[in-house]
Amino acid sequence: MSTVETIRLGSKCQMVLPLRVRRILGVSEGSELLALPLGNAVILVPKPKSYSERLLGLYREIWASTNPKDYLEEERSSWES
Repeated sequence: MSTVETIRLGSKCQMVLPLRVRRILGVSEGSELLALPLGNAVILVPKPKSYSERLLGLYREIWASTNPKDYLEEERSSWES
């Protein structure tokens, strides 16, 4: 169950994430976060150290039943039409 945390902005509009939030996100001093504004809300996510490693295997289940060689052959044959 999630609980709401209060964050106060300092004089330079800096904020300190509560310990509980830092632990959940797995961040510490010097970590970078990505901020995604959505209307009047913002989603904060840790910036990946490597985007390629972070995306590796994403949507793997969609391609599970596909043979890569067959897929490439089909795609390449469509270029020749």
